[in-house]
Amino acid sequence: MKVVLIGYRGTGKSTVGRILADRLGLPFYDTDAMVEARAGRSIPAIFAGEGEEGFRALECAVVADLAGVDGIVATGGGAVLDPANVAALRRGGRVVLLEADAETIAERTTGSDRPPLTPLPLTDEVAALLARRRPYYCAAADFAFSTAGLTPAETADAVLALLAGRERDLRVMEGFCLPSGEADRLLALEAATGLYGIAGHPCLHSRSPELYTALFAAYGIDAAYTFFDHPEFGEVLRAARALGVQGLSVTVPHKAAALAAADEVDSHAQAIGAANTLVFCGDQVRATNTDWTGVRRPLEGTGARTAVVLGAGGAAAAAVYALLDLGCEVTVLARNLRQAEGLAGRFGCGAGEIRDFTRITPPDVVVHATPVGMGTDPRALLSAADLDPATTIFDLVYTPQETPLLRAAAARGCRTIPGTEMFVYQACEQFLHMTGIQVGPEAVREVLGL
Repeated sequence: MKVVLIGYRGTGKSTVGRILADRLGLPFYDTDAMVEARAGRSIPAIFAGEGEEGFRALECAVVADLAGVDGIVATGGGAVLDPANVAALRRGGRVVLLEADAETIAERTTGSDRPPLTPLPLTDEVAALLARRRPYYCAAADFAFSTAGLTPAETADAVLALLAGRERDLRVMEGFCLPSGEADRLLALEAATGLYGIAGHPCLHSRSPELYTALFAAYGIDAAYTFFDHPEFGEVLRAARALGVQGLSVTVPHKAAALAAADEVDSHAQAIGAANTLVFCGDQVRATNTDWTGVRRPLEGTGARTAVVLGAGGAAAAAVYALLDLGCEVTVLARNLRQAEGLAGRFGCGAGEIRDFTRITPPDVVVHATPVGMGTDPRALLSAADLDPATTIFDLVYTPQETPLLRAAAARGCRTIPGTEMFVYQACEQFLHMTGIQVGPEAVREVLGL
């Protein structure tokens, strides 16, 4: 058994960790103490001689040695900023985030010999670093709660209760669509096993469960991934909370509702106006959007200066956001002119109808962001005759992998990018937000046979 306590210094990790180790009869590991033992110097001396960079290098070496241990581990406050550290800490263990407000932490750490990390007064420094680190803490944690107002013994009691897990009553999923046998699989899970899922309607075609199941196994994470297929996002959220879900991948038609339901929203999701990723951290829900990364990454290095986005929905918004980040001049074209103008107006882009495509200068990139061509739909919004061979065509539809639009583009001699590439790169980013672990695109492609 391995239990890892993370969080800012002053939240009680070491004291609580020793209590847990004593109660469970397990060894206790304090990464700060291990760093000092390895270096033969105190942490202030390490900072004075080698700076924070030298300290972090020693910390990474120490954490790597803890990947396969049984015991209670208390980490330094910044350890989980490095995904490699998170991968080592999560392997075979459960991660608990201990939190406290900036004032409480400052009061607990006043007089410490640890060097400041900013020129700010102590409380302001703590508040600033907590704001920067919290997304990393939430990604790496299986559980989170505040230690403010609790004694170390009371905190240890709360951690033990969390580790015991909860019985899952699947009656909260009545009315949801589930594959045959999925309910029995979920009922057979251990109470302490983590739970994640895909939220959408319909979403039983999603390959996310296949991907996450393989990645959880590869990184030694005790977690399962299932389907939350329901037309009402309120029902999805209610069931997810009742079942103790740690993270949701969100697909159509729930991305706007997911954004609205979140307690914390990052700048990307806010700008796009949709969330495809929810992370449950304590009693808070954090929202982000990784779809834009899935559009941006495959287009890096193309040198594109002009782009057309076909569509005006959530995927189109993510595409516009990504293309603007790449420095492109973007035009939004949709079958509904008002919707195209609405999306374009948010980002300061040009707008028009699909039929206007042949009237504009051929763009460097076309991103198709509508459902047309999905599944057995034989349609394409553009024909081969509409396209210039110098244009790159990126179709965000990934089922089938070769869509009617991509076939037309290939026939015209265009460079083509299938929607599976968007899925791969957004999944890499989403897994990082969900677990704190950075997975490479080649690993995702291997799992999915791409």
